[in-house]
Amino acid sequence: MKTPQSVAVLGANGHTGRFVVAELLRRGLKPIAIGRNAERLAAAGFMERGIECREASVEDDEELDRALAGAAAIINCAGPFMDTADAVVRAALRAGIHYLDVTAEQPSVQATFERHEVAAREAGVVVIPAMGFYGGLADLLVTAVMDEWEHADDIEIRIALDSWLPTRGTRVTGERNTVRRLAVSGGQLEPVHQPPAERISTLPAPFGQQTFVEIPFSEVPLIARHVRTKELHTFLSTVALRDVRDPSTPPPQAVDEFGRSAQRFAVEVIVTQEGVRRRIIAQGQDIYAVSAPIICEAVQRILSGEIRDIGAKPPAEIFNAASFLQALGPDLSVEISET
Repeated sequence: MKTPQSVAVLGANGHTGRFVVAELLRRGLKPIAIGRNAERLAAAGFMERGIECREASVEDDEELDRALAGAAAIINCAGPFMDTADAVVRAALRAGIHYLDVTAEQPSVQATFERHEVAAREAGVVVIPAMGFYGGLADLLVTAVMDEWEHADDIEIRIALDSWLPTRGTRVTGERNTVRRLAVSGGQLEPVHQPPAERISTLPAPFGQQTFVEIPFSEVPLIARHVRTKELHTFLSTVALRDVRDPSTPPPQAVDEFGRSAQRFAVEVIVTQEGVRRRIIAQGQDIYAVSAPIICEAVQRILSGEIRDIGAKPPAEIFNAASFLQALGPDLSVEISET
């Protein structure tokens, strides 16, 4: 019987990290739970399930190197990623292993590509920032719906959440991430215009007609690296924006045996080229929980050699987008149309 490969999870005791650990186990991989506090790792109940726990701080290279020993890949769930990604990517490169994270932060994605693209290729490993709900999912959706198109005139991404009960990590990141957000305008990365643009769109139930405001996330630097488009803009539903900006909004509460919240999401992507309009919609439950099957599918494909390239790259340059999305079927419904 083949020994399962080990995948380190940094921030394993956090909200998203616990989903990732559970998903790795479900897929027959061997998670190594890493955190900066041994007591919090113990409180997460990992050891009772036979999961190895290791303590490490991103500020200590030697601790990180010890924590990654024996792992084939590292999934970084410890934000803010502006504080953690660079150190963990460097540790992964020293260990000669693959690196993935779930950042929604544009600056961390850009820094990962700029600082580590050459080193990752030389090391023969894959480095993918933003391989979660924010970032990677939209990159795959855009690539799948474009299909044979080599360029686009306009790409719009609309993210609808029926609520957004933010984790503590989301709030901390929001407080830290004060840089101006970028979109693609006139074929170039540019700061989002102020005041930000708004859109109204009708989505499938339970959403109906929604109002959106332009707030791009980590998908923009991913898509902009490999898709030629004159315009690329991301919009978030005002319902979600109201919740996440309200300091009294509580954190997510589990409603099923998997620990997911009741939150529903829809991601609509509209791509236009020379008057032809293509649309793809992905729907599912709980943006934090769904990041686990997305990033674990990526790790599983990397470890099994189902990749197109190596180095620091967006997901759609590493994987076949349509095949990847199809594999997420139990967790994500996807529909494509053209007008």
